[in-house]
Amino acid sequence: MAGHGLVPDGPGHLGSLVETFLPWTALVVPVLLLCALLRRSATAAVAAAVAAAVWCAMFGGTLLDKQAGGGDLTVVTHNVDENNRDPAGTARALAARGADVLALEELGDATDTYRKILASRYRYSVVRGTVGLWSRYPVDDGGPVDIAPWPRALKATVHTPKGPVAFFVAHLMSVRFTTASGFGVGARDAAALRLADALRAEKLPRLVVAGDFNGTTDDRALAPITAGLRSAQAEAGAGFGFSWPAAFPVARIDQILVRGVAPRSAWSLPATGSDHLPVAASLRL
Repeated sequence: MAGHGLVPDGPGHLGSLVETFLPWTALVVPVLLLCALLRRSATAAVAAAVAAAVWCAMFGGTLLDKQAGGGDLTVVTHNVDENNRDPAGTARALAARGADVLALEELGDATDTYRKILASRYRYSVVRGTVGLWSRYPVDDGGPVDIAPWPRALKATVHTPKGPVAFFVAHLMSVRFTTASGFGVGARDAAALRLADALRAEKLPRLVVAGDFNGTTDDRALAPITAGLRSAQAEAGAGFGFSWPAAFPVARIDQILVRGVAPRSAWSLPATGSDHLPVAASLRL
């Protein structure tokens, strides 16, 4: 657990795979306890206690409820799933949440459906390729962010009542796991580097990055993005906030990261027709 950074990330990208599911290393504790019981072994019992202590030191604070009031801006991000059988229902459910800013990924062929339904709630919007941003406040379109051969990220400036905030909406490349190549993250990691370059070039002091990163903030490969940013869930959430897969979430790969603003609360929303859960955050500007 504590030495996950030493796991090599060479061929097969084992290090990224371990770090994606790092919280689940807690499962080693009941296994060791069972061994201790079956073997009546004090050594195994001590091993279980040590493993439990290390896990608590790493993740115990995550289980605390750190949510508070006082936010000025509510943000929701959701990978709506291009294979979603009910995009209209998903759009209506998201609109009913009343967020100030809505970031959507994997719009696909249902883009016009989302445009039509969300227009009644959000006056301003920007769509680039498969990602889009809807806002209650005026938006300047900053254009697409080049992270892939086709548009999967955008930049926009939202003019809130308390001043401009730079927004990036991104959907990093999908990952695959095969016996031949292991944890296939090469395309995602290359996209992460390009997105990180765009974030570093942003001049506005207040910045929000929302989207599907196809990886957790523990994954070393996403460090170029997460460096200098704070996770709304880690700072102001309750628990791990797992978002994927929606039927039984085991990892938080959907993120709201910030710079220059203070997360006040963060949470996951109920499932829609997507294979991801929507995630939300309340921010103080």
